[in-house]
Amino acid sequence: MTRRRALFAFGYSLVLSTTLFSCSPSPNNTQQQSASSNVASKNTTNKVIRIVRSKQLTALAVLEQKHLLEKRLEPLGYKVEWPEFAAGPQQLEALNAGALDIASTAESPPIFSQAAGTPLVYLAANSSDGKAVSLLVPANSTIKTARDLKGKKVAFQKASIGHYLLVRALEKEGLKLTDVESVSLPPPDANVAFSQRKVDAWFIWEPFVTRNVQQKVGRVLLDGGNGLRDTNNFYSTNRKFYQENPEAIKIFLEELQKAQKWSKNNPKEIAQLLAQATQLNPPTLEIMHSKYDFTLIPITEQIINKQQEVANKWYSLGLIPKKVNVRDGFLTPEQYAEITPQEVLAKK
Repeated sequence: MTRRRALFAFGYSLVLSTTLFSCSPSPNNTQQQSASSNVASKNTTNKVIRIVRSKQLTALAVLEQKHLLEKRLEPLGYKVEWPEFAAGPQQLEALNAGALDIASTAESPPIFSQAAGTPLVYLAANSSDGKAVSLLVPANSTIKTARDLKGKKVAFQKASIGHYLLVRALEKEGLKLTDVESVSLPPPDANVAFSQRKVDAWFIWEPFVTRNVQQKVGRVLLDGGNGLRDTNNFYSTNRKFYQENPEAIKIFLEELQKAQKWSKNNPKEIAQLLAQATQLNPPTLEIMHSKYDFTLIPITEQIINKQQEVANKWYSLGLIPKKVNVRDGFLTPEQYAEITPQEVLAKK
C-alpha cells in the first residue's frame, strides 16, 4: 500500500512538473501562443458562402472565373465555394439540407421546394432565357410537332423548366401530360438515354442542346422562345441564411449584376473566359451565349403572381402534395430595396 502511494506521488509530481514547465516562459513561447490565438480567431470568424456552380453558362460562371466576389467578401470574413449539382431540384434539396446557400434555378424547383416545406427565400429574378431550353428529338426522328409526341417517351428532369415547358407545349396542341409517357431523369442520365434512343424526345437546356445538335445526335423540335416560356429564373436561399447574411447577399447581387452587364457586352470575351472551364470551344460557347439575355429583373407583383400561377398549375396536375402560397418565400419591397442593386430596382 505504501509502495502504491509512493508511485502515485511520484507520478503526480511528474505530471505537475511537466505542466508547470510547459506553462513557464520559454523563447518565442509567447509569440507562438499569440500566433496560434490569431489563427484560431481568424478560423472562427471565417464564414463560408456556397453558391451553385453554373453549368448553364450564365453570368454566374463569369463571377466564379473572375474571382471578384471573393475579393469583395474576404474583408467580411467569407470564403466562397462553388458546389455543382445536376439540376435545380437537386440544388434546392441541398439548400434545405444546409449544403448550399445560393441556388440558381428556373421557376418550378422553388415551388416544389416550398411544397416540401423548405423555408425558401427568392432573392432576385433573372431573364427567362427561353431559347436556352429546347425540346430535342433524334436527328432522323419522324416527329415534326409537339402534337406528334402523343404516346411517345419524353425525358425531362422532374420539377424543372423542361418539365414545365413540356406541359406548356402539350397544352398548346390540346394535349395533356398524361398523353405522353413521362421519363423523369436527371440531365446526365437523360443524355445517355437520348443518345441510345431509349426515349423519343428530351426537354433540356444548354450545353446539352448545342452539343447534341453539333454531334448530329439530335435536332431542336422547339425551344422556350416565341412566348412558350412565360416565367423567370430565380436566385434563392433559405430563410436562415438570408437573415444572418444580408450584407453578403447584397454584395453577391451587386457583383452578379456587374457580371451580367459584362457578359452581355462582351460575347467573344466571355467565350474565351469560359472555354477552359467548360471544355467547350469559344465558337460553340458564342452560339450558346447568344440564347441568354444576361439580365437581372426586379421582383414585382407581376412576377410573384406569375409564380403563383405556376404553383397552382402543378397542384392541379397533382404533382405537388399541397397548395403553395409562393408569397411566403418573397420578401417585402423594403427588404428587396436593401439587397437589390439600384440599377436593377430602377427597371421597375
